[in-house]
Amino acid sequence: MWRNDYQLYTISVCEQSGKRSITNLMMEEEKKKVVEGRETMPLLTPFKMGNFNLSHSSGTINKNKVLQFCGSISCCSLLFSTNNKGWLLDWRSIRCVGHCTRVEAWKPIVEAVHEKGGIFFCQLWHAGRVSNYDYQPGGQPPISSTKKALQKEGSSTKYPPPRPLTTDEIPNVVNHFKMAAKNAIEAVIGFDGVEIHGANGYLLDQFLKNKVNDRDDEYGNSLENRCRFPLEVVKAVANEIGADKVGVRLSPFADYCDCRDSNPQALAIYMAQSLSQLGILYCHVIEPRMQTMFEKCDNNVSLIPMRKAFNGTFIVAGGYDRNEGNNVVGSGGADLVAYGRLFLANPDLPKRFELDAHLNKVDKSTFYTSDPVVGYTDYPFL
Repeated sequence: MWRNDYQLYTISVCEQSGKRSITNLMMEEEKKKVVEGRETMPLLTPFKMGNFNLSHSSGTINKNKVLQFCGSISCCSLLFSTNNKGWLLDWRSIRCVGHCTRVEAWKPIVEAVHEKGGIFFCQLWHAGRVSNYDYQPGGQPPISSTKKALQKEGSSTKYPPPRPLTTDEIPNVVNHFKMAAKNAIEAVIGFDGVEIHGANGYLLDQFLKNKVNDRDDEYGNSLENRCRFPLEVVKAVANEIGADKVGVRLSPFADYCDCRDSNPQALAIYMAQSLSQLGILYCHVIEPRMQTMFEKCDNNVSLIPMRKAFNGTFIVAGGYDRNEGNNVVGSGGADLVAYGRLFLANPDLPKRFELDAHLNKVDKSTFYTSDPVVGYTDYPFL
């Protein structure tokens, strides 16, 4: 799925058959098998995720360059990150699928991916308090689980105090997610599935984490109550389009956007068990070592308990290289690995992993820019 872990647009393009998915998901660990006389890697072996036969291609690119990207990459499978409602935007460049007027614009893009044999998932999310008045209707405060403003260390961006969603408003937001998913899947667009973004300090994560969620109603205080709204969103979307087309991204151990929890392991296991009961396709989780956005901080915390609590496809993300990816898949620690920055800088990453070739260096200065080429489609192939 994916992107630069936390990118505006993520396109996880995975070819429908062939080697195991690196769809921004790229499988992990070196289970060494011999195929036609040569050794293969876990990352590059076939994997069936529900009804989807995944291969080894994935990437992250700007929406405006999807067609060019599909023409330049050997095989593709995409996950595109989009906000689910126009008035929920925090970055001007993010496109939504919540409005009918924007639905038609997606059709040729999705068709181009499908023509390449790709599987295309659309990521739905709501920024919550990671926004400001300029992006809200009538200059109103952004919504959240709290009225506490985001304090983001090292950022020059100032975030205003949000307003807590009322219990009467929550069903309306749930419905926005449901309708966005319906728009994404129905024939006029034709995405193959959706990923609900419940990570990275955005709205759903703001309800999950008790550092942010200070409510004393049925959506706050206890672990079960804090998870209620995100699970209502997942259930509504699954009922609308089918649980076999739904994935969820979580970051229970992270502190992105001033959003952390006092007992992340309990949160992780509870969400994994609850999502498993809803029968969704996959759970996509950020590694505990990625406590900050771009730097690994190795610790002894493991995702294994969470993996055991979830019955579907388990995807891990967070600073993986070739060897680590092969190791985690080969050891059974995950089914797939999400590669973001490495895939962005190396559009032929599967081939480079297969050959153990040199990797292009990631240029962080081009992250999150509006240029449709620089930092997206200008990295060289082998």
